[in-house]
Amino acid sequence: MDIIKSDTKINFLKYSNVALILSGLVLIVSIVSLSTRGLNFGLDFTGGTLIELHYPEAPELSDVRQVLEQQGFSEFVVQTFGTASDIVVRIPVGDDGESSADISTRVLEALSDAVPDIEMRRVEFVGPQIGQELAEQGGLALLYVLIGVLIYISFRFQWRFAVGAVGALIHDVLLVVGVLSIFQVSFDLTVVAAILAVIGYSLNDTIVLYDRLRENFQVKRKGDPHELTNLSINQMLGRTLMTSLTTLLVLIALFYFGGEIIHAFAYTLIVGVVIGTYSSIYIAGNLAIKLGVSKQDLMPVQKEGADQPDTEILPERFRNRNA
Repeated sequence: MDIIKSDTKINFLKYSNVALILSGLVLIVSIVSLSTRGLNFGLDFTGGTLIELHYPEAPELSDVRQVLEQQGFSEFVVQTFGTASDIVVRIPVGDDGESSADISTRVLEALSDAVPDIEMRRVEFVGPQIGQELAEQGGLALLYVLIGVLIYISFRFQWRFAVGAVGALIHDVLLVVGVLSIFQVSFDLTVVAAILAVIGYSLNDTIVLYDRLRENFQVKRKGDPHELTNLSINQMLGRTLMTSLTTLLVLIALFYFGGEIIHAFAYTLIVGVVIGTYSSIYIAGNLAIKLGVSKQDLMPVQKEGADQPDTEILPERFRNRNA
């Protein structure tokens, strides 16, 4: 059953400049947010103590925060973890050198005075030096991925496609990180893993589009890059949308039912899949055209006397009637 017809003739590139302006504006907002608000780094990067507690009944988080403030804790985070009866307390590294064991004991005693029968289930500590190293390694991982993509696509296609694909990936990563900054979603190692997954997802869509575009460049007798790119996007539209929708269904289920530990991971992937789908339609092919990709860049070199390849006529609906 085809939910999206295979013979769609939507002129996506009619709005290519609008899409580029819109993306540019959102990128500016993302960069401003990253510069002013920054990211809400989790304990993986900042270092500190994480304490997981189980209450006999769901507590009021405001009461928990009030108790901890009365004990002298500051800049801590209290949130539910999976169920309303489970909470996580994140306390940053202090200047007094207090150990995580002492901190967790003090937290448990303070909260037990207000509500007896609280159970401590987990205590984790991440040192600030380890957090800094993780941040550096996470950033380097993203950089290495982009360099690898640039080299791979340059060999497989052509440098204009490589620049277009890397530009689309940078666009996707900046928008995703910008959304995380705007909504102050906890940024930890699971989010870094999600961003790497978004890069892979977006790159896969872009490669599929470029493959179809290269094929159309080689077999269509008529059509300029603008028309052939439009044709390629329409040919891939059903696959792109169905893949994105089915992936989003799984991610939304993880977001609501997967528990707190993968909440930020699922949120990042949901945002990334939406942005990656948009960029594979409006940004990747559009950038390649703006960089001047043409048929001559991808046509195989014909030896004198060799048989000519089979060609097809560009469907009437994709021809530029104003040309």
